[in-house]
Amino acid sequence: MSADNPCLVTVVGIGAGGWSELSRTSHGALEAARMIMGSARQLSLLPPSVTAQRVQLPSPLLPALSSYLEEPGLVVLASGDPMFHGIGATLVRLAGSDRVRVIPHPSSAALAAARMGWPLATTEVISLVTADPATVRRALNPGQRLLVLSRDASTPGAVASLVAAAGFGSASITVLSQLGGPAELRISGFAASWEHPPGDPLNVIAIDCGPDGPATSVAPGLPDSLYETDGQLTKREVRAVTMAVLAPVPGALLWDVGAGSGSIGIEWMRSHPSCRAIAIESAPARVASIRTNASVLGVPGLSVVTGRAPEALDGLPTPDTIFIGGGLTNDGVLDACLTALRPGGRLVANAVTLESEAALAAAHAELGGDLIRLSVSRGSPVGNFTGWRPMMPVTIWSTTR
Repeated sequence: MSADNPCLVTVVGIGAGGWSELSRTSHGALEAARMIMGSARQLSLLPPSVTAQRVQLPSPLLPALSSYLEEPGLVVLASGDPMFHGIGATLVRLAGSDRVRVIPHPSSAALAAARMGWPLATTEVISLVTADPATVRRALNPGQRLLVLSRDASTPGAVASLVAAAGFGSASITVLSQLGGPAELRISGFAASWEHPPGDPLNVIAIDCGPDGPATSVAPGLPDSLYETDGQLTKREVRAVTMAVLAPVPGALLWDVGAGSGSIGIEWMRSHPSCRAIAIESAPARVASIRTNASVLGVPGLSVVTGRAPEALDGLPTPDTIFIGGGLTNDGVLDACLTALRPGGRLVANAVTLESEAALAAAHAELGGDLIRLSVSRGSPVGNFTGWRPMMPVTIWSTTR
């Protein structure tokens, strides 16, 4: 920090071990502070020698937090590593990285990995502090190990039930509470027989999936049988090719217009934890199926808009990529999508009828891009033999704005 651009706020990570586990640098920052913000639990860990004014973090956090940032000598307490699912990232976003000083402490995930003897680099960490517990489903696979950051004392029981329902009843579950503190506790069991009552709200759940349980591919083109559908589903082979054309990248937002059963938006979000998607669907029964499919396949954060395009697109966040799986022949849908797309963004549309194919041919003639016609046949019994049963051909048009 230069003299022209002084530090606005210092963020100090603190664990369940409290003051005695902090570094001299953290001690110095807290002793020099004029105001310290944190949760009631975090503030209670500070000794009387820290004389700064103590203020509990406001709720809701974001609307009130900005008003405190100009306070001189402000220190904010964070759980463990402030930049690992912590308030440090929020403060950097609000004030800028050059005006926030972060003094980290070991994260709860690092402590849990150390206790379990698991290499953190190959262990997936999932935060359920604000996310739906169904998010865990995306990471369940034989042989996988997961660390789950709990929201509260009820999270371990909810996660155990979810893991068992997903077919991993024999998965080993360990709940580590108050990590690094004098009241540290460890309890273990199996997902299918988990009967431990809710314990300490400050806990991390370690899940060892073990060798059993259903394997779910991380590649696009999941089996059609995994989806609840009324038949309005982009079939597996077409879906795999469509996802390759869509080319998801981390953090990108997809609009899935005419989402049907939601398979494109779901597999877009499964491609990377930071990928986001909005499914737009007019049929209420299909909307219900989309939500069910998203939860079962581990992406409950999929946003669903009930309505018909193009009207339902008004006011939605600007997409990086748009997929049109239905409604191509509706007046204004293609134009509205092209207009909404960010510069450099990608649009992909699939057609199976002559009318929708004609719309894509006209768009290609006017705007260019790439056209693909995909024909797929599946082996099927023909008496005592096997023959090919063709699926309806699909035309795929893609263009970049």
